[in-house]
Amino acid sequence: MASFAPAPGQTPPPDSVHPRESSPDAPTSVSRLNETIRGFISGWGSVWVEGEITAWNLRGGHVFGRLKDASGDAMISFRLWSSTLQRLPADMRDLKLGDRVVACVKSDYFVKSGDFTFTVSAMRHTGLGDQLERLERLRAQLRAEGLFDPARKKRLPFLPHVIGLITGERSDAEKDVHRNAELRWPQVRFRTIHAAVQGDRCVPETIAALKVLDADPEVDVIVIARGGGDPQTLLGFSDERLLRAVAAASTPIVSAIGHENDHPLLDDVADLRASTPTDAAKRVVPDVAEQRALVQQLRARARTRLTQRIAHDIAQLEQLRSRPVLRTPESMLTARSHELWTLVSRGREIVTRRVDAADRQSAQLRASLRALSPGATLARGYAIAHVGDGVIVRDAAQAPAGAAVTVTVAEGSFAARSEGPVAEGRADAEQ
Repeated sequence: MASFAPAPGQTPPPDSVHPRESSPDAPTSVSRLNETIRGFISGWGSVWVEGEITAWNLRGGHVFGRLKDASGDAMISFRLWSSTLQRLPADMRDLKLGDRVVACVKSDYFVKSGDFTFTVSAMRHTGLGDQLERLERLRAQLRAEGLFDPARKKRLPFLPHVIGLITGERSDAEKDVHRNAELRWPQVRFRTIHAAVQGDRCVPETIAALKVLDADPEVDVIVIARGGGDPQTLLGFSDERLLRAVAAASTPIVSAIGHENDHPLLDDVADLRASTPTDAAKRVVPDVAEQRALVQQLRARARTRLTQRIAHDIAQLEQLRSRPVLRTPESMLTARSHELWTLVSRGREIVTRRVDAADRQSAQLRASLRALSPGATLARGYAIAHVGDGVIVRDAAQAPAGAAVTVTVAEGSFAARSEGPVAEGRADAEQ
């Protein structure tokens, strides 16, 4: 904003006076002062700063906090907008007082209120930043390989015969799992293998115990349990070697590491994630009291359904018995007997008519056949003459003189000898 040159004897407006040019007779305005301060610090770049969180207030999705020097009393205020908060890793969204962090901040001055603060664009745990980045890369790799896919996860048995437990020796996690499982199902059995749950021995000992329990045919489910701890002590349960061993196991595996807010990669690879060891015991075995109540409920439902079905069938039977046709069943038989008698009479009459018609037709055919029969011709005095091998004589020339002739008449046949053809007049005279 350019300076304003007032007329002689005239006081310039405060907004036109630069703070460096202010005087008792020509003061600058608060607004001009704040804008000058903001313009001065706006050229500062982003700074990475390390400190301890002494305030963390979440309001409207934004975080308003304070960061204290790790070795002194110096302190700064910061604001973490919701858009930036959502981009941070999941473990960074629920920080608590006393956590040490490294934050990328940029100075900001609010003209209206005159507040000086820093806006956070990135934040990570001190000493864990590189490790957390490696874990995020491993998480993305395993997800891409399908190790987090719900379809590959195995279902837990309803009531395991033996529960395999991998946990620290004389640990609270072991006591919690045993106590809560036995309260729910007193007959439950465990095969426990103790392993280091932090440090360099954690991964190899846990893998060795997992192989032993996975090879045991009596073990139906395996629980890997550990109490809570800071992210550094839980890193072993995000080790790639352990994660791949869990994915390759044939026995269902339950991850019960830390508390509700703890989330190692083992939770994503295991077949079931329990929020605590106590929760694992509740998820692995059923509650005997609940199962007894369920059995009683099912028995009551079955009894009710059976009673209703029997009552329904009895009502149907009574309804059928109340029908007239079943009250007097003989009436139905009487009607049917009359109908049957009528049908039999009609059938007998039809058969008789057809037999009589067939007899008449047979007699007619017999008379026609008899009229056309050679026997009838013979009966009228005619005869049939045969010569040789039964050849019928139709021409006198067929029976020359001396030829043997067989003559068939109405009643039998006799032999004769031909004297040769006879003249027509002589034959008529002889006749």
